[in-house]
Amino acid sequence: MSKKSSKNVIIENVLVQDYVAEGKSIAKIDELVVFIDNAVPGDIADLRIKRKKRNYAEATAIKFHKYSEFRTDAFCEHFGTCGGCKWQNLNYNKQLYFKQKQVVDTIERIGKVKGFEVLTIAQSPETKYYRNKLEYTFTNRRWFTNEEMHSENRNQNGLGFHMPGMFDRVLDIKNCYLQPEPSNSIRLAIRDFALNNNYTFYDPREHTGLLRNLIIRTTSADETMLLFSFHKNDEDMINKILNFTSDTFPEITSILYAINPQVNDSLYNYNEIITFKGSSHIIEKLGDLKFRIGPKSFFQTNTNQAYEMYKTILDFADLLGHEVVYDLYTGTGTIANFIASKAKKVIGIEYVDEAVKDAVINSGLNSITNCSFISGDMKDILTDETFKNYGQPDVIITDPPRAGMHGDVVDIIIKSNAKKLIYVSCNPATQARDIELLSSKYKLIKIQPFDMFPHTHHVENIAYLEVIS
Repeated sequence: MSKKSSKNVIIENVLVQDYVAEGKSIAKIDELVVFIDNAVPGDIADLRIKRKKRNYAEATAIKFHKYSEFRTDAFCEHFGTCGGCKWQNLNYNKQLYFKQKQVVDTIERIGKVKGFEVLTIAQSPETKYYRNKLEYTFTNRRWFTNEEMHSENRNQNGLGFHMPGMFDRVLDIKNCYLQPEPSNSIRLAIRDFALNNNYTFYDPREHTGLLRNLIIRTTSADETMLLFSFHKNDEDMINKILNFTSDTFPEITSILYAINPQVNDSLYNYNEIITFKGSSHIIEKLGDLKFRIGPKSFFQTNTNQAYEMYKTILDFADLLGHEVVYDLYTGTGTIANFIASKAKKVIGIEYVDEAVKDAVINSGLNSITNCSFISGDMKDILTDETFKNYGQPDVIITDPPRAGMHGDVVDIIIKSNAKKLIYVSCNPATQARDIELLSSKYKLIKIQPFDMFPHTHHVENIAYLEVIS
């Protein structure tokens, strides 16, 4: 039964059935597939259709007749407004179930493969305060909640996360459960100091204002790095806020800053990053290994779960000490250095030159001498000539970005005839696509999903493939 109006359609008493990619729940009404952005499987609700196409629609649940048994209370005051942690209202065990189901369904549907072993998804050691890095945005166009809209005191300035799909609206964050202290205390103190001392916050439309971004990194060894981004070089105001931060939080290991007058917020726009206090880097440990993390370094944001993931990669590789291993998209060489003690030689390849420099430093930091790192575009570097110069691969480990691997990279992997292929991915869809492309030469043996980001729909997966003899 439905009620129609000139603006929308309301469909009543709909059973929400499942989750699909990107974390949306789904219902099927006759032949119509409906994607829902604020419901949990098992809910029975009235839906307001927001957009309708020929064979699917997008909707919002506006009235709940029955709540799912899988629901739980959200713990964050920003839930439902902030774009992160959208699965807080779903029981954690069911989060794991739906993530594993997504990986398996995607590989079977897109990868066109069945019969592989599915290892039970590895849950995160922590479900709160698990991140080692957060990036916040200063804004003079902050998002107001319903309560704030009716308040007499509505300061436009804020420091927090971008609203979903809005480049010019930022939610001012009071408390975040993603990163351990002193992260929350630092952010709130800096925001309050800036407000009390009449600092200008960045305007993304007019490109004005001094304060732009704040990145906070923490390590398991209690080291903390702050990176401030300022829109212009106002030395007096910059020094005041940096000195305040240093004096208020003497435990901070490293305070850095950069001037970014460009429109884009990317770290790679920063021509120079200046060290104000302490070192230009912090140190993280994974097992017995140390890794140097600079302001631009890529490092898995869930440190404890990354350690478990790297141990699984090593287990899948089953190295005996005589193997030549290629680590594709090596980043700062974390995987390459982690497995080096078990291999004859490891060759890491990475597009970002600064990451390769970090990888070399990390090898030196751990007295690792059997790793070589090459900088350049993967499709141009991974060639027969590279195999001739560095050795034919016995094992290939690949951890590409969300877009997956370029077709030329897939082709050269097939030609390499490496006995084992370990494919790490944060995007099951592109991983499944590449597995299908590799299927002429490699058979998928097993997968191990990992929950790197609790309370979100994101899932990491390790696929183990063997060459078809």
